[in-house]
Amino acid sequence: MTLQARSILVTGGTGSFGKKFVETILTRFPEIVRVVVFSRDELKQFEMAQEFSPRRFPQIRYFIGDVRDKARLGRALEGIDLVVHAAALKHVPVAEYNPFECIQTNVLGAQNLIEACLDNGVRKVVALSTDKAAAPINLYGATKLCSDKLFVAANNMKGKRVIQFSVVRYGNVMGSRGSVIPYFLKKRHEGVLPITDPRMTRFNITLLEGVQLVLAALDLMWGGEIFVPKIPSYRICDVAAAIAPACRQEIVGLRPGEKLHEEMITETDALNTIEFGKYFVILPALPLWDVAEFMAVHQGHYCQPGFNYHSGTNPDFLTVEQLRELIREHVDPTFHPLRPPVA
Repeated sequence: MTLQARSILVTGGTGSFGKKFVETILTRFPEIVRVVVFSRDELKQFEMAQEFSPRRFPQIRYFIGDVRDKARLGRALEGIDLVVHAAALKHVPVAEYNPFECIQTNVLGAQNLIEACLDNGVRKVVALSTDKAAAPINLYGATKLCSDKLFVAANNMKGKRVIQFSVVRYGNVMGSRGSVIPYFLKKRHEGVLPITDPRMTRFNITLLEGVQLVLAALDLMWGGEIFVPKIPSYRICDVAAAIAPACRQEIVGLRPGEKLHEEMITETDALNTIEFGKYFVILPALPLWDVAEFMAVHQGHYCQPGFNYHSGTNPDFLTVEQLRELIREHVDPTFHPLRPPVA
């Protein structure tokens, strides 16, 4: 696979996804001569530059900026071919308490980026979404649904510009900042793991799988698609058992804006969704290209009536042992479960 580009910019480039994506670009695509890390946190940029230094990787640039600042985006996008938009305020309880801050970054920031890309000759844009954008019940999910709609609709306003906008939507990223696995790994030494609800399920994807999905979208996109990967689910109690079977599980209740289960494709979305081997594609609401041709090229078919993609009814669930293997491979290679003492 080739990205057929000379320059790429990643918003939120110092986040968990951004760092992994930049690492992948630097090691797998030597033909790319400029990789711009765009983010607002100077400390995170300083720390990332210790790992990916401009001396070792002369193609990398660290650009301080906020997606709320359209002028700064415009400056950063000069000469950029591809954009991956990973910047977001994503913590559900924080968004519930600070709703307009989340709106300014996730919605207004998305529109700023779209307009700046249109003004600067960018060729492809892929925006990261979340399962919380499907049938949202919290502010974060609602803002990401708005963002998804903005990026899909941006294809309608490109005029004669050679540019495509698409979205990738996936579930919880294993080991990302603020996610449950690092939290449980820290809390296990206290002897108690807080469980919101024993019935809770979530989709699971590794950072590398998330990066691979974005790279596939950049390669396959026609513009306006929402790409959804086929990934496993886990039960929150199984995560606790995988990490610390010795710990007592304390039920604490759902947090503000939290669901028992997540969806990535609702039953209504499925009416406009095509299934492929490793992923689904939710089609743009307003036709942008020939769907029959798209299905023929990528060998897909429409989803069955009544289908939905739901973490609780997903046919693929991770076992406790599979979770342990994934934690060792993707989170902490020294990980061992905290077991009860032998009597």
